[in-house]
Amino acid sequence: MKSPVVLGIESSCDETGAGLVREGRLLGHAVASSMDEHARYGGVVPEIAARAHVHALTPVVRRALDDAGLRMSDIGAVAVTTGPGLSGALQVGLAGAKSLAYALGVPLYGVHHLAGHVAADTLEHGPLPDPCMVLIVSGGHTSLLLVRDLARDPIAHLGDTLDDAAGECFDKAARIFGLPYPGGPAIDRAARDGDARAVAFPRPLTGARDPAYAFSFSGLKTAAARWAQSHAGRVLPVADGAAALQEAVADVLTRKAVAACREHGVGTLVVVGGVAANSRVRSLAEERCRAAGVTLRVPPPRLCTDNGAMIAAVGDLLVRAGAEPAPLDVSIDPSAPLEYAALCPVGGSGRARAA
Repeated sequence: MKSPVVLGIESSCDETGAGLVREGRLLGHAVASSMDEHARYGGVVPEIAARAHVHALTPVVRRALDDAGLRMSDIGAVAVTTGPGLSGALQVGLAGAKSLAYALGVPLYGVHHLAGHVAADTLEHGPLPDPCMVLIVSGGHTSLLLVRDLARDPIAHLGDTLDDAAGECFDKAARIFGLPYPGGPAIDRAARDGDARAVAFPRPLTGARDPAYAFSFSGLKTAAARWAQSHAGRVLPVADGAAALQEAVADVLTRKAVAACREHGVGTLVVVGGVAANSRVRSLAEERCRAAGVTLRVPPPRLCTDNGAMIAAVGDLLVRAGAEPAPLDVSIDPSAPLEYAALCPVGGSGRARAA
């Protein structure tokens, strides 16, 4: 007997996503972004994001169903991001997911946003090896994880960012360089015409006495600001600055990730999250993994940024693992730590139940 079709809903930030997955196969998905509405402010405005989700949620679900050639009645389970993320944005997605699950009489699963990024890779490359090393790099998170069975086992954190995440560093540096928001893609585009060796930006937390797998990009952002200030009254060589900054970020990320694979005897590295779409992060990861004899898995760019397909992928894994659904009084947890893929805070307590 086939597993049910799982609808996944993602609304943690400025993308409204819906995806449909069954037995590890992506059937259809759709995304609406309010990014253009935030660009004038240089970052995401929570109230604008929440309002955009209200308007986009129903059309996005309908588009995902049309993409899959399915009807609402074909949905057998609903998975939704319940944290972390912007409180108002999460509330919109959860309210919509609860309504659908209740109306259809199907189980509801609360999903951790970052587990969704991990599961996104399974839609392209199949089941995750047990174990595998996962590097999550996004606007708000940079983490190095040891993952076994994503649906059943706790997720081991080897290291996390101590301050600014890699994507946040790109966004802030792009503003300093006079580049548009979002900063990650803008830095990547500008870097194509630059010399990565033109500026000697630091490699944070890579010294012998530094924590091996922790990350810190606040100092790198400051270094970029000081470099830009040093060109006051002169033309700023933005392409060189972007290329050098991108090289520093990619160097730190891939150096630590491959070292973790070696130390823990893990043969597969999975790089996920929005910054995994960065061309230099991908190419340097390929180069270093090849040299270390490590298999590299990176989802296609369309699955790196926030989307509903990744949430549906987690829901699909939870359904097939026999995980207990969330109750209909499940609440959001905007600052939820990543411990398990299933995130089910109940009654506002903020406590999570393991799958």
